[in-house]
Amino acid sequence: MKIYTKTGDQGTTSLVGGQRVSKNSARLESYGTVDELNSHIGMVRSFPAASPVADELVEIQRRLFDAGGYLATAPTDSFAKVSIREEDILLLEQAIDRMDASLPPMRSFVLPGGSAAVSACHVARTVCRRAERRILDLAEQEEVDGLLLKYINRLSDYLFILARQLAHREGAEEMKWEARH
Repeated sequence: MKIYTKTGDQGTTSLVGGQRVSKNSARLESYGTVDELNSHIGMVRSFPAASPVADELVEIQRRLFDAGGYLATAPTDSFAKVSIREEDILLLEQAIDRMDASLPPMRSFVLPGGSAAVSACHVARTVCRRAERRILDLAEQEEVDGLLLKYINRLSDYLFILARQLAHREGAEEMKWEARH
């Protein structure tokens, strides 16, 4: 099977089920950004500092792949079912609480950075926030499962705490933001 089909040369693509849509539609922006987020999480997972949470990150990547499939399906299609469940959100919340308990309390905003792994995690966090905005754009046009929005929102919190955890684990400085006076 060839990787290129030439069917998208005019700026459209097929959704799951065959419906053709513009490549810059809210639907494609949403699942394209989720795909981008998944790639960034794969990069975070590649750093040795992330090895203690590698299995967690793989599970998150699987859920994001499921979310992308849901978003790539027209809501009228019988395949349009989100596979995100409350327990997936609970797992993120438990991981956030576990990591946060081992960190010094935050007393100010932190500047992204500190190490390559921490920086990659902050990039993933900001892409996650953008994915949330793109999904909300789609939700203004048609129904989107609320569990997906909740999961993506919680995932950005997870990625923030993970960035702090990686900085702590690596002994990287968390630079505090200081307002200009």
